[in-house]
Amino acid sequence: MAERSDAAGARPAPPLWLALVGAVLVGMLTAVQARINGQLGLRLDHPMAAAAISFGSGLVIVTTAALIVPSGRRGFAALGRGVRERTIPWWMLIGGAAGALTVATQSLAVGIIGVSLFTVGLVAGQTVGGLVIDRVGYGPGGVVPVTVPRVVGGVLALVAVGVMLTVGEGVGDVPVWMLVLPLLVGVGLSWQQATNGRLRQRVGTPLTATFVNFIVGSVMLVTAAIVVAAVSGPPRPLPPEPWLYLGGALGVVYIVMSAALVAQTGVLLFGLAAVSGQLVASLAVDAVWPAPASPGLAVETVTVAIALCSVFVAGFWRTRR
Repeated sequence: MAERSDAAGARPAPPLWLALVGAVLVGMLTAVQARINGQLGLRLDHPMAAAAISFGSGLVIVTTAALIVPSGRRGFAALGRGVRERTIPWWMLIGGAAGALTVATQSLAVGIIGVSLFTVGLVAGQTVGGLVIDRVGYGPGGVVPVTVPRVVGGVLALVAVGVMLTVGEGVGDVPVWMLVLPLLVGVGLSWQQATNGRLRQRVGTPLTATFVNFIVGSVMLVTAAIVVAAVSGPPRPLPPEPWLYLGGALGVVYIVMSAALVAQTGVLLFGLAAVSGQLVASLAVDAVWPAPASPGLAVETVTVAIALCSVFVAGFWRTRR
């Protein structure tokens, strides 16, 4: 009965243009979070500790919100019922692993390579991952056709990657693994968005899906931080600036929004819009606060323009339909 009332009381899906605006905002928040977590990792000289702090603070926020908001309490009940009755499979509960990888990579790499180079890897990973996930129907919206405009949009996103890698200043000095890790993160984010969208359909609220993500990710990152500290020593003392601890709060906001919007846009289109938001925010952040391996403001501007074109082209088939 609870499941029927949730479905009956569900709000209508937002129009595509509004969902895309939300996806762009998600990308902007991701870029800001990346810079914050990267700087915290540098200040602590311990990326895993920084990632654990970010995820742990997010867990406190989302747990509090889920207990206060009525839809959050209903979501907890639906989650418990689904786990007991095995209508929610185990693989819907591990999306937080990709979130843990994202935050750990931010803390490890962004302080060195900057937000823009980090986003380059995400572009490639999310483009490939989104195309495959939509084609096989893993996302909450089922099988999404791989049409010519969607392929062209994906190619334009990869062109943006190529511009950044071949023309950007300082890229040759960046270790290869620092570019490979964001690529894996991009693939993982596409999978996480699809998984969270499906879990959100089962529990009726994106807040509960976000809670599950933060539980899984926090356990993984705290365990990793303890192991790293035992091997290489503890982190430095916590820095006093409050803004360095906002990464978890930003993560809560964009994971909730991702789980709510991805069923409307499809995984690839959501990823392209989010990446465009990341690039715009990266341009602003790196212009004000450049990292040692920044590719240069002119190159970043061209890349942002190409990525925005990729979103328009990939989204055109949906708006025309």
